[in-house]
Amino acid sequence: MSIFGKIMGAIFGGPSASAAPAGGAASPSAPAGTPGASAPAAAPMPAVDVAAIVDKAAAAHKGEKLEWRTSIVDLMKALDIDSSLAARKDLAKELGYSGDMNDSASMNVWLHKQVMSKLAANGGKLPPEIKH
Repeated sequence: MSIFGKIMGAIFGGPSASAAPAGGAASPSAPAGTPGASAPAAAPMPAVDVAAIVDKAAAAHKGEKLEWRTSIVDLMKALDIDSSLAARKDLAKELGYSGDMNDSASMNVWLHKQVMSKLAANGGKLPPEIKH
């Protein structure tokens, strides 16, 4: 499973979320374009309160203050996903990062923005302060 798939699975839950990244690119056009056969695949995923889910996951990490709203590393830690530099580089490749992967600070900012945007595009409800 892809790293973004793991993030989606942790937030949206269940096996339906693991299929979402593959269909994620098509899902925004399916509801607008055709209400027929392809819409039911995207429609069952109701708006999910990302903040509530990740806040709860972060709270389970006693003794750690995870700033997931601004940090991809903390988001991944909160969701119990490998947040190592190697894993983040894999996520960057997966999401099409074209910048310098040795500049981890810039890559991390880009990753966080992309992940938040993709979560919102797949039915995630984000607090206004982290919408990109």
